[in-house]
Amino acid sequence: MRRSEIPSLDDLRAFETIARLGSIRAAAEELALTHGAVSRRAANLAAALKMGLLEPEGRGVRLTSEGAHLAQAATRALGTISDALQEIRQHNAPTPILLSCERSLAMRWLIPRLSGFQDRFPETEVHLSTGGGAVDFGRARVTLAIRRLDFPLHPGWHVQSLMPELMGPVHAAGALAGLRDGDYIALGSRTRPEAWDAWLHDHPEAPRPRSIRMLDHHFLMIEAALAGLGVAMAPFVLVRDEVARNRLTAPLGFDPDGTEYGLIAPGGRVEPSSVLALRDWLVQQAAFELKTSALPRELL
Repeated sequence: MRRSEIPSLDDLRAFETIARLGSIRAAAEELALTHGAVSRRAANLAAALKMGLLEPEGRGVRLTSEGAHLAQAATRALGTISDALQEIRQHNAPTPILLSCERSLAMRWLIPRLSGFQDRFPETEVHLSTGGGAVDFGRARVTLAIRRLDFPLHPGWHVQSLMPELMGPVHAAGALAGLRDGDYIALGSRTRPEAWDAWLHDHPEAPRPRSIRMLDHHFLMIEAALAGLGVAMAPFVLVRDEVARNRLTAPLGFDPDGTEYGLIAPGGRVEPSSVLALRDWLVQQAAFELKTSALPRELL
């Protein structure tokens, strides 16, 4: 048979659906057509081929031997077309970017700013995951990761510096919090338990707290400081917005602790334009933080 003699694809599809589902009614529901339209298409196919494909059986229909043979071939052919179309759509569809970020940094810095990226690049889909330390890019399917670079880095990673870590004590605005005479509670994070000791060692002139209380994460520690429960030893990047809004006060400013945040990606991979755009945007955001990190110190 020449290809020009192949019958209507719509008729073939209707017939294949009847054969696969076993009834004209079920085929009509799947194809969103009336019972009569599906029945006519199957009849048109049989007339075009000049052979019987279906025959009555009770209140339904059953396949003839010729119909069964054609149904098998039609199912294979339509399945091949469906698979090809799915592969084409997946290939052409933009791949979401999975950005991994440390939990407190994601909550207090990245998420409040991410709408700016989405406004500029609405066609780019960014998914967030939280995590710390080393990244298994293959297993986790992470595209990019933002990390504080305080752990061994894989030699195959591409690491781009974002911003240094700046630390300083903060407390609820409007309260001296006992900083004049050391009568205050220091709040720390169990994810960085040495932060207060390190800062006090580097600032021997600073008043000492009467006690240090540890919370599980930086974001909990900052919320405790906002509630007036003590003085938090906080990374600047996590409290910048609260200081700018005068909700938190940083009386002694912020100083580098010798670490930095970096943007990590697997090496040897060609990054699509969407990933490059997100990378550039993150670098720009970090550069802006550096410009605003020199906050004026308040007098004790």
